Amino acid sequence: GLERGAKNQFSTFSNFITTINQKKEGIGNRNSPTQLVIPNIKNVRDLPPICLDVRQKQRISIDTLPQELKAPIPPEPSLPIRTKTVKDFQDDVEKAKSSGDWRAVHDFYSTTFDSFLEINAAFKKDTDSPFNTIEDSGINAKFVNVVYDALLNTPQDVQKSVLKGIINGLLQEWKGPRTKDDLRAYCILLQNPQFSNTSTYVIYAHLLRQIAALTEADHHFLVHWSKKISQRRFKQLVDRLLQFISLRLFPAKPEEFPPMVKCSWWIPSATKVLALFNAANSLISPPIISYTDFYNSTLDHIDLMEEYHNWQCYGNSHRFSFCQYPFIISIAAKKVIIQRDSEQQMISIARQSLVDKVSRRQKPDMNMLFLNVKVRRTHLVSDSLDELARKKADLKKKLKVTFVGEAGLDMGGLTKEWFLLLIRQIFHPDYGESSCMFLSTIFKCDNYSEFRLVGALMGLAVYNSITLDIRFPPCCYKKLLSPPIVPCDHSTLVGICDVTLDDLFQIMPELAHGLSELLAYEGNVEEDFYSTFQVFQEEFGVIKSYNLKPNGDKIPVTNQNRKEYVQLYVDFLLNKSIYKQFAAFYYGFHSVCASYALLLLRPEEVEILVCGSPELDMSALQRSTQYEGYQKTDLTIRYFWDVVLGFSLDLQKKLLHFATGSDRVPVGGMADLNFKISKSETSTNWLPVAHTCFNQLCLPPYKNKKELKQKLIIGISNAEGFGLE
Repeated sequence: GLERGAKNQFSTFSNFITTINQKKEGIGNRNSPTQLVIPNIKNVRDLPPICLDVRQKQRISIDTLPQELKAPIPPEPSLPIRTKTVKDFQDDVEKAKSSGDWRAVHDFYSTTFDSFLEINAAFKKDTDSPFNTIEDSGINAKFVNVVYDALLNTPQDVQKSVLKGIINGLLQEWKGPRTKDDLRAYCILLQNPQFSNTSTYVIYAHLLRQIAALTEADHHFLVHWSKKISQRRFKQLVDRLLQFISLRLFPAKPEEFPPMVKCSWWIPSATKVLALFNAANSLISPPIISYTDFYNSTLDHIDLMEEYHNWQCYGNSHRFSFCQYPFIISIAAKKVIIQRDSEQQMISIARQSLVDKVSRRQKPDMNMLFLNVKVRRTHLVSDSLDELARKKADLKKKLKVTFVGEAGLDMGGLTKEWFLLLIRQIFHPDYGESSCMFLSTIFKCDNYSEFRLVGALMGLAVYNSITLDIRFPPCCYKKLLSPPIVPCDHSTLVGICDVTLDDLFQIMPELAHGLSELLAYEGNVEEDFYSTFQVFQEEFGVIKSYNLKPNGDKIPVTNQNRKEYVQLYVDFLLNKSIYKQFAAFYYGFHSVCASYALLLLRPEEVEILVCGSPELDMSALQRSTQYEGYQKTDLTIRYFWDVVLGFSLDLQKKLLHFATGSDRVPVGGMADLNFKISKSETSTNWLPVAHTCFNQLCLPPYKNKKELKQKLIIGISNAEGFGLE
């Protein structure tokens, strides 16, 4: 088949890699296009420009590129005249299938893929037009798709001729900057389905290497052209690159590939090309595919902390790290990095406290190693905020909670209970209400210290790996990562991000609806609305006016400028008018969570880390549950799951809270809870007992399902408070 044929083909065009290396040596010190160039950037915060998730969220524009990137566009060479159409090609394929004579098809493939010029001659929509803009690649996508869809069903000699032609194209000597025809050829070759087969990976790797080594201006064109690819084929391209990276990391047959020491550039090249597709995906709203489709779960099984430390130490120098391209790292893997980074910070802070104590010749005390929070249940909010305000210096220590008057020892369960009750009282005065109210309350409050403490509380939850039952609007997480690292210059603005009308809908739906109607209004906006670029806002019972732009009170809103008016109004509401309040919240959060690991996160991922998942899958919990003293086939266990799976969502959440101290599902899903059911040797008259520190439920062997259900509901519905057995 293809695999065997392709392998034989590799041996006939011997020493493909050697040939490339010889060409590189012949060039001397001049940069070779086959060499992946990662910018030598000393500052760890300045990450690869194409990786939009790490840098400031800015779009690369050809007009704003530095002068050195605006290389003169070389003249396009004359293309051969090729007149074959999609229908002509399809007719040739049908004739070949019926007659068995594939010569015409073979000639087409071998000619078309023999060079970049021939690729353009076949697939360029108009060979006389330059197509030098980012808006139109000039590629006849339909023809490309038809040719590639037919390729894998052709005889082996046809498929081998395509691979041989690609090699010829890649081996050509390149001088000066690439033409747009070259970029078109790269764009077309990337879509070749043959590269899903591991036997073609040597060729695929060199194609990726050349694309990765293109200039930033050339990448800019490829990014914009890629966003025009259909969703299905775009997903196939991304999956192919992810598979290439996975199989190079963990090959099923190591002998298929050259030794890693000789092809260490394979993975960096593929990852950088994948970054181009990620950038293209982020340019479109809604995106072509979900950001989670770029996750490579294979990376969950490598030494992530080594990757993270390399990134911290070397930044974006010549040492590659997946952390330079965080879009490829799954949220589960990022959680591991953040957890371990937090643990290392906790150990470092505790060690420093111990050293300071000993250096002053004072007796060490175990309590000094922790952030000890002691609260009364009756004064939960005020006690908690007082404790956090008094112990600012200890916020990065391991959190331990004590409830006054209760004998429980905090092995994790009391901390989860404290967070749960505190969040309910702060954000849910009437528990059960929707709580996208946070930013709304900011408009009516100027107690900055309170916002800072609430930010610190949220930071503590992430730092101590606790999920919260809280639903901030999405733009809140965008603002928390603007920027992800607290700037050294305190005059730098924080918490300012790009906001849209969709963001306002989450907080002020009625106002957002009114603004959307203004944008859609078909009449004369100026005469019918009689509005200016001045807005009014009530603050503590006083109506105040604000100009959205200089002399805004004198500028009427018209059909021509209404988009600008809406954008400025939304920016005023979600950024400028609440700047001081949100800045306090931002600094509170980062006072605990300050870490370079935050550079790895998207706003959506911060939300998942803070909130976990509200979707309860009790069947998944059943599959991952461990048992002590019971077997999963025991009658009591079967009764238990029959009852639980029949519970309402509210009762299921109560059970989760009772057994684990939280009703939220962690990032890794139910399996990450390590839930255990143990047999309690007490009387069946007793209620179930839980050890929330260990996510353990102690269940007496109830005699029937009715009794188990009754006792379980009583237990989980009256579950505040801790004691010691």
